[in-house]
Order: sequence, then structure tokens, then C-alpha cells
Amino acid sequence: MYEELTYPSADKKTAIHAYIWRPHGQVRAVVQIIHGMAEYALRYAPFAEYLAARGFLVCAEDHLGHGRSVLSADCLGYFDGLDGSQTVLADIRRLTGIVRAQAQGLPFFIMGHSMGSFFCRKYISLYGGECAGAIIMGTGFQPALLTGFGKLVSSVIALFRGEKHRSAFIDKLAFGGYNKPFEGRTPYDWLSADRGNVDAYIADELCGVTFTCGGFCTLFSIVGQACSSRTIKSTPKNLPLLLVAGGDDPVGASSKGVIKLYDKLCAAGVRDVQTEIYSGARHEILNDFCAPQVMEDISSFMLRLCKSGEN
Repeated sequence: MYEELTYPSADKKTAIHAYIWRPHGQVRAVVQIIHGMAEYALRYAPFAEYLAARGFLVCAEDHLGHGRSVLSADCLGYFDGLDGSQTVLADIRRLTGIVRAQAQGLPFFIMGHSMGSFFCRKYISLYGGECAGAIIMGTGFQPALLTGFGKLVSSVIALFRGEKHRSAFIDKLAFGGYNKPFEGRTPYDWLSADRGNVDAYIADELCGVTFTCGGFCTLFSIVGQACSSRTIKSTPKNLPLLLVAGGDDPVGASSKGVIKLYDKLCAAGVRDVQTEIYSGARHEILNDFCAPQVMEDISSFMLRLCKSGEN
């Protein structure tokens, strides 16, 4: 089971909904999860319960424009203005402060998936010195020219149609090629090789919502920030990182983008970077056939660091 809490978003209008899973016994460490695009925090409940059973206190929030952190249904997929990345980062940071105040002195880990992986990469460039480790899941690497073009197109369309306009053109620009390598049973086969999980995603009214123009501006902005040399060079050199991804994940260009990030982090002097690629898995590795192994690998990574910190 989980506890639910709310706190004011940095947009000064919306209540952010967050969730905490507590262990029954002694708490080893705190883990904060940053969810992906067009989904929400409670999709990570099985993983959070798995970690809680192993002594981790887990927390996650619904980002602005996601899950229950919306003023109305038309705010799904919308952040705050044409670039809400700073607002989302502030909301993520606020939850960090709330939970760490309840678990002072314990190791703190942060994990981000998909869009959340790019927020996580930016977060650790700012606050990584406070972390015992970070898990970057379902990530990729995009050139500045591409993210800049995407943000420009989104901004221009927003200028004429409004920030909350949902553009099929931008959606296709961002994700149009993702499903091509797969069977094409649904538009979301790229998410998971497990058909049941794909069907559950499609049936969930809070998943798969087409982003607004403002939402896409924020997405392209945070991806660009995360992939910038400045962000990579600002990652603490002694922060242990675990990069995990499906071998067939199009977000990571079938692992090529993940390996590129690994190489750039190592070149920047980050000393402890591990990579786990799960053959045959797609984008949502916590909702694919490899999920049990992924959970074990992430738990083992954090437990190792907890034990090393005790010595």
C-alpha cells in the first residue's frame, strides 16, 4: 500500500499528487522515481512494492499535466507555458525535500524513465552531489539540432493555435518512426513485447495522451538540456550511475543512444557507470518480459552502494 500527499506546484495553480511506499521494517535508503511521458506515478507501484519489501522507502509524483496533477482533463499533456521544464524540475525537487526530511541521513537514490530519464539527467547535474546513485532507464541521445528544431516547430504552431493545441504533426515528428520495426498490431507495440501490457496502456485513459504544443516544447527542451555537453560535464564524477534499457527500445535507437551517453559520461570523467541492455525488450522494461531481472538488477545496484556506504 502507499500513502498519498499533495503539495503546490511551482506553477502556483496546480496541486501535485505524490505517493510514498514505506518498508515494514528498517529503512535502508530512499528512492525517488521520475515517471515518463503520458503516464503517471502509480504505474510504478509493483516496482515500488518490490523495493519496499527490500527496505527502500520509495516516492514518486505525478508531473504537472499527468495523472492527478491536473486542473482539468484538457491540462493532460500540458506543463507551464512554452517551456515548463524548470517547473517540473522544481516539483520533483520539492518531493525530494519532503521525503528526505522524513528519512534524514539515509542514502538517496533517484531513477528516471523515458522523459523522466532526461529530467533525471538534468537533476543529477544540479543535485547529484546529494545522491548515492542514479538509475537512468529507457533513455536516449538526440542532437541539439533535432531538439532545437522540434522546439521551434512546437513554438510556432503554439503561436498560431495556442499552447494547449494538440498537433498530430508534432506527435508524428517526435514518435512517428518508433512503431515501424514492430508488428504494428497497435500504435504502441514499441512500448513492450508483452501484448497484455500494451493493451493495458491503451485501455488506461491517463496514458498515451497526445501532448499539447506547450508540452512538446517542454519535452524537446529537457531532452536538449539533458544531452548537452554542459549537463553531462556537470554530472558529479563520483556519482555511481546505472543505465538500463531494452535492446529494441527505439528511444535509445536500439541501445546505440544509450551507449553514446555511456561514452560521453565516461569521457566527462564520471568514474562509475554501468550499463545493462535487455535483449529483445522494448521501451518499458518494467512492463516487459524482462521486468523481474530489471527489478533485481536495480535493487542489487542500490544495495551494493548502501553496503559500501556502511563500511
